[in-house]
Amino acid sequence: MEKRLANKIAVVTGGASGIGRASALRLAAEGATVAIVDLKESDALPVQQEIQQAGGECLVVEADVSNPESMEKAISSISEKFGAIHIVLSNAGINGAFSPIEELSADEWDQTIQTNLRGTFLTVKNCLPHMKKHGGSIIITSSINGNRTFSNFGMAAYSTSKAGQMAFGKMAALELAQYKIRVNIICPGAIETNIEENTFRNEEKLEEIQIPVEYPEGNQPLKHKSAEPEQVAHLVYFLASEESNHITGSEMYIDGAESLL
Repeated sequence: MEKRLANKIAVVTGGASGIGRASALRLAAEGATVAIVDLKESDALPVQQEIQQAGGECLVVEADVSNPESMEKAISSISEKFGAIHIVLSNAGINGAFSPIEELSADEWDQTIQTNLRGTFLTVKNCLPHMKKHGGSIIITSSINGNRTFSNFGMAAYSTSKAGQMAFGKMAALELAQYKIRVNIICPGAIETNIEENTFRNEEKLEEIQIPVEYPEGNQPLKHKSAEPEQVAHLVYFLASEESNHITGSEMYIDGAESLL
């Protein structure tokens, strides 16, 4: 049986781990050729190897998603090698500094906004010239934080970046519909990933702004633990495929009802 994403070229930013890794593996399993864009090429090589061992094709390109020249060069190299881009998962991001607004430095704010929001803009901007002739699907990894949950104290920069991704995705969906390019936004809740490595908590100051809230056992009504990246990858595949060809400009929450508490 022919794989549903055969002959499709998929770009995945932040594909070395977590949601990006799981999605790259799932897209490749469905027949897509995957180009992983990551800050460190070495981090993504194990994913490339796993895809190739399963019979798929994968290219790894090193780039900083927040740097215009770096992203232009990375996306151009992907297009030159494969001839087109059909699927984009703009997934690279950081949690950044968790701190009360008063204690948050401008540099800490900028780092989070530039990586998450500017990175999404540069990813989409540079992929568009290689998608407009044939259409395709763009998927942006946002979060419940900044879109439906605002009680995680200290996350002002992160939540702002995630809210910005939502607005950008909706604007892009309308603008790009004429080219048959769909744009959708996924909003995961707590996921078992290594993003905590890019999280910097000012614990002492955070205690000053915490508001005590009692939750049921666990943090998600549907499942009392964080979701797995593979669960998000199923949604990424659906939005990348023709099975979702009438869905664009939509946000999809995948959090086990965590954000409804």
